[in-house]
Amino acid sequence: QVQLVESGGGLVQAGGSLRLSCAASRRTFSSFLMGWFRQAPGKEREFVAAIRWSGGIAYYAYYADSVKGRFTISRDNAKNTVYLQMNSLKPEDTAVYYCGASGDASGSYNDDGSYAYWGQGTQVTVSS
Repeated sequence: QVQLVESGGGLVQAGGSLRLSCAASRRTFSSFLMGWFRQAPGKEREFVAAIRWSGGIAYYAYYADSVKGRFTISRDNAKNTVYLQMNSLKPEDTAVYYCGASGDASGSYNDDGSYAYWGQGTQVTVSS
């Protein structure tokens, strides 16, 4: 079992920044596929960003087109934590953001069905 706890959401004006954190309970976190998804009211959950271990010392990061260039995903394995730095926020970024984890690092990173574990979500609201 892996428990995920998100934090860092809040209310911000358009153009502002927020950093979301997702702390994982498991020590084998370093090899996990980790992803951020979001769900706006009345919409399906959508992929935002993911980070996957390359097998060496590097990680690959993936982004939805809608956030590319504005959001950055990173991880600190010593702290079992993955981050989502969100800059230049737009009102359309308003959603509940969820952190997901998968022990199968080869899974499809942008498919929420690939993730076995989820956090409780954190609300991000961007005002215009």
